[in-house]
Amino acid sequence: MFMSSASVYLLALLHVAPAIASVYHILLYKRDTRAAMGWIMACIFIPFAGPVIYLLYGINRVRSRARVSGMRRSPFAIDFETGRRNLAAEPVVTTGLPAVGQYITGQLPTTENAVSVYHNGEEAYPAMLESINRAQHRILLSTFIWKADRTGIMFADALGAAESRGVRVMALVDGFGELYSWRKPSKLLKRHGIAVARFLPPRLLPPSIYVNLRNHRKLLIVDHDIAFAGGMNISDHHVSVDGQARKVTDVHFGLRGGVVAELANVFYHDWQFTTGQGSDDDVQPPPLSCGDAACRVIPDGPNDQMDAIALTIQGTISAAKESVDVMTPYFLPSRELIASFQSAAIRGVRVRIVLPAKNNLFYVHWANRNLLTELIEWGIEIYYQPAPFCHSKILCIDDDYSMIGSANLDQRSLRLNFELGIEVFSRELNRKLRTHIDDVVVISAPISVDELVNRSIPVRLRDSAVSLFSPYF
Repeated sequence: MFMSSASVYLLALLHVAPAIASVYHILLYKRDTRAAMGWIMACIFIPFAGPVIYLLYGINRVRSRARVSGMRRSPFAIDFETGRRNLAAEPVVTTGLPAVGQYITGQLPTTENAVSVYHNGEEAYPAMLESINRAQHRILLSTFIWKADRTGIMFADALGAAESRGVRVMALVDGFGELYSWRKPSKLLKRHGIAVARFLPPRLLPPSIYVNLRNHRKLLIVDHDIAFAGGMNISDHHVSVDGQARKVTDVHFGLRGGVVAELANVFYHDWQFTTGQGSDDDVQPPPLSCGDAACRVIPDGPNDQMDAIALTIQGTISAAKESVDVMTPYFLPSRELIASFQSAAIRGVRVRIVLPAKNNLFYVHWANRNLLTELIEWGIEIYYQPAPFCHSKILCIDDDYSMIGSANLDQRSLRLNFELGIEVFSRELNRKLRTHIDDVVVISAPISVDELVNRSIPVRLRDSAVSLFSPYF
């Protein structure tokens, strides 16, 4: 049975009109030419589905509704909507590594902070729970994955007890990340009477399917005293349960001093974006003098803060004089970041990158093997860390610079998620983290060019094909 000419024209119109509208939007708003070309080809040559996929995954609908009172933003910072730098105020001039983050954010680091290192849930969770149990005024908690398992229930119970004794508790859970748990943590927290917000939760009516644009930040702030940040979610995966080895290793951090107020401002900004409600915590206490570390908070997201962490990482690697050490679970760097690593190695800087030998996302492992050769060829050392899966996110440069936080070195993390980076200028922290990386390298397997070149043809084809989709992982 043949369709009539009118039906053919109607079907063509149903594809052509959305395709043209999608291409129009792509040309106006997509800055990455490779991503723009890929989306244009998909919208034109995948009938009907192409524009729909772009509508769901390709459009950044995020706009900051308001700014939190006290959320610092220098008039010298980049306006990411126009791509121009506001020169209305002269910055305080610094040089070297501290100058990179200042130029990007417009902010000087806060001084006299203390940073503690916690390895895995066995060290991090007790410290976090102890702080919650001692809280007197406020608890702010934001996380990506919060499973309602034994660990998750322990945190929910501790927060509920704090709420019962008059502590103001606010919990922000990512709307997609909470789907990792069969029992929804937001419902568990509400039963404790805790104020809970879900960040961009998926829903059918009205339609809102944000697979991208996730809030990947992990923050716990107790009173004005201490903040915990890093990459660790709340889950039994980070601890040994019933004699079974943990499934994930990670490093988390405790921070004291003036940086705590900076991190609280990040939380309140996300809370206001999610709920439309401002903070009633407008009075900030004077910064505490707790140590000798200088810290600068770098929020990053697909809004006016886009590319802040990526530019900082690229800039600091370019400023490295002796060494660059990276530990990351997901490594799908942009061409610009690859060039930064190569440039550092060419200048004689020792560059080491530690990756998981077995990734929890198998396709990420396949995709990154397709680009490792062009790093190793320039003398960059790359190691596969044995199981369990390592979720740590660490960048150390020379002997006094470290970046910690939630960001992975892939394009989803650095362009599509809301992430948090914290620059720490401290020889002590840098030494601890580089010692940790040294210890891991000893038990890890170095990757060679021969190993990558000698992959079988089917494996090479698989890795290359998967890498084509890496900008969308």
